Amino acid sequence: MTLTDNLQLKLSMLPPSPGCYLMKQKGDIIYVGKAVNLKNRVRSYFAQQDHTPKVAAMMQHVDDFDIMLCATNLEALMLECNLIKRHRPYYNILLKDDKHYPYLRLSRQEPFPRLTITRKVVSDGAQYFGPYIGASAVRQVFQLLRRIFPLRTCTLKLPLARPVRPCVNYEIGQCLGPCAHKCTQEEYAKVVEDVVAFLKGQYKDVVARLQAQMEAASAQMQYERAGELHAAIRDILGLMEQQNVLSTKGAEQDILSLWQDDLDAMVQVLFVRGGKMIGGDAFALPREGREDAQNVLDGFMLQFYEDNKPAREVLVSATGDRETMEAWLRDKREGAVDLLVPQRGAKKALILMAQKNARDALEKRNARAQVKQERTIGASAELARALGMDSVPRRIEGFDISNTQGAQSVASMVVFVDGEAAKKEYRRFRIKTVEGANDFASMNEVVSRRFERARHEDESQRWPLPDLVLVDGGPEQLKFAREAMLETGFEVPMFGLAKKMEEIWLPGSDIPVVLSRRSAALHLIQRIRDESHRFAITHHRGLREKHSLHSRLEDVPGIGPARRRALLAHFGSIKKITESSAEELAQVKGMSLPAAQALHSALHPK
Repeated sequence: MTLTDNLQLKLSMLPPSPGCYLMKQKGDIIYVGKAVNLKNRVRSYFAQQDHTPKVAAMMQHVDDFDIMLCATNLEALMLECNLIKRHRPYYNILLKDDKHYPYLRLSRQEPFPRLTITRKVVSDGAQYFGPYIGASAVRQVFQLLRRIFPLRTCTLKLPLARPVRPCVNYEIGQCLGPCAHKCTQEEYAKVVEDVVAFLKGQYKDVVARLQAQMEAASAQMQYERAGELHAAIRDILGLMEQQNVLSTKGAEQDILSLWQDDLDAMVQVLFVRGGKMIGGDAFALPREGREDAQNVLDGFMLQFYEDNKPAREVLVSATGDRETMEAWLRDKREGAVDLLVPQRGAKKALILMAQKNARDALEKRNARAQVKQERTIGASAELARALGMDSVPRRIEGFDISNTQGAQSVASMVVFVDGEAAKKEYRRFRIKTVEGANDFASMNEVVSRRFERARHEDESQRWPLPDLVLVDGGPEQLKFAREAMLETGFEVPMFGLAKKMEEIWLPGSDIPVVLSRRSAALHLIQRIRDESHRFAITHHRGLREKHSLHSRLEDVPGIGPARRRALLAHFGSIKKITESSAEELAQVKGMSLPAAQALHSALHPK
């Protein structure tokens, strides 16, 4: 790249200090990085020629850079994390689907702790358990705990000076009733310790205690209670069987491993809590397939642990600066963290298991991308060949007419870009010049109005021209639509799709084009046709219902134009008018109680 005088000056004045550098394009930050030595690191971007594909692509756009000096490498790492989060540069690793995993929170700072579900871990004196993969998993554990351990769920600030009547949870045995002084703080604390033991994986003692209670209840012929205890034991054992027991007893670990192909990368994260595998998740990293594995994983951890609390032990397949990254993780956890790169043994086996999952996830993602390509852009290319077009159509528009015996006639225009629905581009039309059920003339009017919008004087109001137009119907529908388009001065490829035999009709042709039922091109145009039909009929149904209700309003004695306008202004919609009571209707300005009662009776006939 050609260095400007400004870039040469900045490069010559770079200090050999830790800090962050911000690569820019026309003032926008497109990449943020950190370096132990800014002078050497930043100069390498402008001096080297053998960059990775991502860096080479980035450097084609860089026209400026800034630096921010730091005292230590750890400071630089923390600053880099904050800058990435704030600016979200295009060439940094960005987790667009940042996930806040659910945790169970035990409020140990309260005299009578409560158990709740949360997605944020904060330093508030509470004890957190998790993360759990998915809301369903944490709810399953939460409901199980509520059945077995009678902790309170209310938000009262206990203990109360004067007891109150306990709620229904006490009556059904799911609360000890501390609000009513039904238990002491010591008795409640014993249940809390059982909950903590269970959540740490020490469930065998809990099962043994429940087994003894079940046998005692059975001996006393309390069979209903014994059945409840039996169900609780079954649920606990079933929940524990779903988890993979590891060799490291009581371990709390996050395992991160990377798999790369020539284009993209995938990071697999596995969670181990209480020595048991509780789940995992995979994260796709586009354009990171040829980047250095250490840098990719370090960049991923900066994003991932910004919103997720690290485990006591973090195992990774690679890292570039272990000591600095470990110090940053300790700051995020606000406690001890060991960052390890296992080379052998059981922990290395966990890394290999995560890597196997990452490879599988990347291969499945690529397979899904290929299927999507075939259904969208590939289908558009196939359609272009079937229609004899010289280029692949990117923007395809579909038109349809909907009416009921000529009444409330409407039309729809749907837009597909690169084979996918672009719903923000959809448009609806009310037919203005055609009376009765004349779909041919209605199609002529709509297509004419659409292409007139492509000639709008105001460029901001001008609609872009399509590359291809689909008309719902056979040769006659197509003829009227094409004539309307030509009259506006445009000539865009257009075809019709007849519903009965799914035949494609081209202008001026007496023989239709018939595609294979398995053709991706046929499936694409069927999706466009069905979407235009759905969009049109939904609009038509809404207008019909609104018109019907307006007619019913007009038929009610005492409800004239002024009162109809007042009702709509007050409630905002027809639906809310129908849902309102006579008393609520009477509150509208200009309405009397008899008129409101008459209107309510008319809208709700027996």
